[in-house]
Amino acid sequence: MIPKFPELKPIDLADKEEVNKFLELFPPEICELTFANIYIWRHWEKPQLTKINGNLCVLCSPPDEPAYFLEPVGENNLDETVQICLSLGPRLSRVSERFLKKLRGTYSIQEDRDNFDYVYLTKDLAELKGKKYDGKRNQIKKFERNYRGEVRPLTRSEVGGCLELVERWEANSPEENRTMDERGRAASQAIKEALVNFETLGLGGMVAIIDGRVEGFCLGERLNPETVVVHVELASREIAGLHQFLNRECARTIWKEYKYINREQDAGIPGLRRSKLSYHPCCLIKKYDVFKP
Repeated sequence: MIPKFPELKPIDLADKEEVNKFLELFPPEICELTFANIYIWRHWEKPQLTKINGNLCVLCSPPDEPAYFLEPVGENNLDETVQICLSLGPRLSRVSERFLKKLRGTYSIQEDRDNFDYVYLTKDLAELKGKKYDGKRNQIKKFERNYRGEVRPLTRSEVGGCLELVERWEANSPEENRTMDERGRAASQAIKEALVNFETLGLGGMVAIIDGRVEGFCLGERLNPETVVVHVELASREIAGLHQFLNRECARTIWKEYKYINREQDAGIPGLRRSKLSYHPCCLIKKYDVFKP
């Protein structure tokens, strides 16, 4: 069981059911607040769980930034809960505007643009209609002319091929990125954790098969009743148009029951920001850091 404050415990697979009960009662809108996301990043973020005033609180202590709490999950005595969190850690981070509006106390608040979530209409990504998507459609046409790609739901039998793609993707990264930094290695480890444990974590996904080999895949899960969050999207760099093709096919098939697709943040990486903006999000989920006044 998740302990009450001041006791904290490192996250474990056994916590999944209890964490998900909180998230079902209080559906999140930010990509960080899923059990799977917290769990697969546990080696880097060092997340610890506790309950304060009956709210679920997650303390993260990554090596490259100050420790922080995610926004508490629940609605009991939130200002007191936040104050207790700020007595233990220097800040709350990745905090949504929706959560901020529930607070009545005085805090120092700082916008965190690098962690804004990109949210798209599933219909837009499935149809790619209009002049603004000309480039995406052209990339897909180029792919379809040159390759016969099969896209199908991820099963246990494809996990090995996906793991092999991750290794190739790292080895074939641009020369300037060849020596991965610590966060890059952590991201790779998180992807592998997600693949190996996808069934246990409740993740769904698709794989793109070309000539009998996995050349792309995605992994995601339900975030709230209207939104799916995509934690991983990976495609071979050598196959032009594959990423655009896979993105469209996922929106057409496995994610079609959801109105929105949350494709997470850009982490301040210029190329990733350009890529996410090029798909014309319907909105950005703004996030903030919260400090003592």
